[in-house]
Amino acid sequence: MSRLTLFNTLTGRQEVFEPIEPKHVRMYVCGVTVYDYCHIGHARSALVFDVLRRYLEHSGYAVTFIKNFTDVDDKIIKRANEQGVNCDVITKKFIQAYHEDMTKLGIRAATEEPKATEHIAVIVQLTERLINKGLAYVVDGDVYFEVAKYPEYGRLSKRRLEDLQVGARVDVNERKHRPMDFALWKNSKPGEPAWESPWGLGRPGWHIECSAMSIRHLGETFDIHGGGMDLIFPHHENEIAQSCGATGKEFARYWVHNGFVQINKEKMSKSLGNFFTIREIFEKSEWSEEVTGEILRYFLLSTHYHGPLDFSDQGLREAKNALNGFYDLFQRLDESEAGATVDKELSGVIERCRGTFHSRMDDDLNTPEALAAFQGMKNDVNKLLGQGVSTSARKTVRKEFRSLGETLGLFQLDTWQFRPVVVPIGQVGETGAALPIGVTRSGLADAEIEELLRERNQSRRRKDFKRADEIRTLLANQGILIEDKPDGTTRWKR
Repeated sequence: MSRLTLFNTLTGRQEVFEPIEPKHVRMYVCGVTVYDYCHIGHARSALVFDVLRRYLEHSGYAVTFIKNFTDVDDKIIKRANEQGVNCDVITKKFIQAYHEDMTKLGIRAATEEPKATEHIAVIVQLTERLINKGLAYVVDGDVYFEVAKYPEYGRLSKRRLEDLQVGARVDVNERKHRPMDFALWKNSKPGEPAWESPWGLGRPGWHIECSAMSIRHLGETFDIHGGGMDLIFPHHENEIAQSCGATGKEFARYWVHNGFVQINKEKMSKSLGNFFTIREIFEKSEWSEEVTGEILRYFLLSTHYHGPLDFSDQGLREAKNALNGFYDLFQRLDESEAGATVDKELSGVIERCRGTFHSRMDDDLNTPEALAAFQGMKNDVNKLLGQGVSTSARKTVRKEFRSLGETLGLFQLDTWQFRPVVVPIGQVGETGAALPIGVTRSGLADAEIEELLRERNQSRRRKDFKRADEIRTLLANQGILIEDKPDGTTRWKR
């Protein structure tokens, strides 16, 4: 088994991961409220926990992964009223949109994807349990959790209850005992969806639904609870209070949170006009031919999940160029002539990459360093291919990229479709000088190709393999395939 370590928000330190059951991991991740399309922040969170699940399975664990839908909420009711439809029309539309977006991004469906409206009975039971324990109270059909009755409140977010109470805005509903008390059950207003309960017609509060669904599907104590950092307070803090208060047991042992997304160094916000949905990223006219699910995955994984991520056009272009380089290598592996002079060295390259990849992923899912391990193997294999590699060894290399890459959702395609950025020849000069990676000429003449190949061979001789790889990618973007022969010559074709 892996010696995976994860940063645990609850303890504030990175810890060795040890599940309750030796070979089985139970994980719950807060899903989306289905009233609108998913944005890039949702994409990042979904990808982080998709990769965590994949890596746990890669490491030998069976994983039960639960990710919910919040399908009853003030925002859903507001959207339904604006459109003059029932709430379920809104929720069905955006659950389907969620699945479409996640499919494009290569996110695997969870083991179960429960909906709040399908768990009203267990939500009511959990609320009754809290009332019977004296941790919740009823006021005119509303039920509130009494935060002061749970002394450990604030241990996840590292906030003191006294400070929270002083700084809290007094709720419009002043029937609550204290401003920090939060709703477990809400008395429904006319025209709102409602269910029978011991306190009259009503609907669940936001926080209680996740406690009820996670306990229902994973038990009273499970291994990992995840979500974005924006959920630490108050959502996850309230989940801990009501769950531990009801059961008297620890709720989740490891709390894992991904960082925020920024747009060009600014916080993503609709008010700033820098708010992008996942489908906008795929459908924007300037991106539609360039951004695929794998490109977006590579970009999102190039920053450690725990830190902030700056979303930019340049970042997407860099991810695309990086993948161009990998798939160019995979094409070379398929088309290079057989040889057997450096198979032993190639085995060493694979072993180094495998060891580095696992050590980096075990270090709190350090995906940027894991990608660097792949880059290192790509560069080493490209150098060795010119010296002669057997057919079986080339197949082994491709198999290794697929096997390790599957944990990140990368390198699984048999063919790679991309559209390079094309600029007129006059914009890059007439001398055949070095071109920046990602910029290609339209209609390269034979002489221009030969000039670039001479520059590439000179770069290889002086061990400037970065520039050599850039030229190979540049030519590939124009549909030019090059092949290095064992005798040191290079052959090319359109």
